[in-house]
Amino acid sequence: MAQSNETMASGACLFAGAVWGLFWIPLRAINDSGFNGFWTSVIWFAVPAIFLIPLVIIRWRSVCAGGLELQLTAFISGIALLLYTLAFIYTDVVRAMLLYYLTPVWSTLLARVILKEIITWQRIIAMVLAITGMLIIFDLGVSFPVPKNIGDWLGLASGVVWSFAAVRLRKFQSHSAVDMTIGFFFWSLVASLFVCVIMAPEEAPLTEEIILLLPWLIPVMIIAVIPGAFASLWGPKWLSPGLAGLLFMTEIIFGSISAAIFAGEPFGVREIIGIVLISAASMFEMCYGILLGLYGQAKRYEP
Repeated sequence: MAQSNETMASGACLFAGAVWGLFWIPLRAINDSGFNGFWTSVIWFAVPAIFLIPLVIIRWRSVCAGGLELQLTAFISGIALLLYTLAFIYTDVVRAMLLYYLTPVWSTLLARVILKEIITWQRIIAMVLAITGMLIIFDLGVSFPVPKNIGDWLGLASGVVWSFAAVRLRKFQSHSAVDMTIGFFFWSLVASLFVCVIMAPEEAPLTEEIILLLPWLIPVMIIAVIPGAFASLWGPKWLSPGLAGLLFMTEIIFGSISAAIFAGEPFGVREIIGIVLISAASMFEMCYGILLGLYGQAKRYEP
């Protein structure tokens, strides 16, 4: 049963990474419609938060039972999502992703300190592959991922904050991923509103302007964003935080390709090599575990 949960959780993290690799497209579409960048994040979070209100009513006892620990994890996760969302608006898509995806390093170190998890040789190999892939995409250190603008710093900060969230998801496995998803969008919305009140109080969009976005924004939320958020909160419950971070790196693959197609960002041999290495890192530890399990079963049935 545990192996089954880990396999499904790995698939959930891969799916979530794919969704987050594409979510910059509708996000940029909102921003390009003329909205202030901070208010773009409010619209982005408000739609799923409002859509999930019926679930809050249905599950209010469960949400209350989760208590402060549930809300704290949801709050940290929501802050990470807000920082990441703003990073896409204020820097290049690939830069935001790559600075965020130092996450496996932070997650592995935090899991070692907080959860007392052993850092295995498989994890070290996977992280080396992943970071090498990132450096290749960044032109082998010529453009090393050092933050250069506010968007870069937001991308880096979002990865650090998410690492704390991933450790808490693992530590408090009993919390419902449904309740976490509700809190995830609620706290993201609260935090983004707070930022807007401080940074851009005079630039709030008109209701009529927001309504024009809804015919395409609501389906995007229902089909992709809400399921992706659920997967990103359910999967890490069953996996080591470092491994979950590596699996989420499918986002770089989808993000790099989509950024080349829709945003005209560079994509060539260097990017392909980097993506192959990152893909290998994402799959290495999971495949090793599966092969080890199959070997164990084969040994059990030997005459």
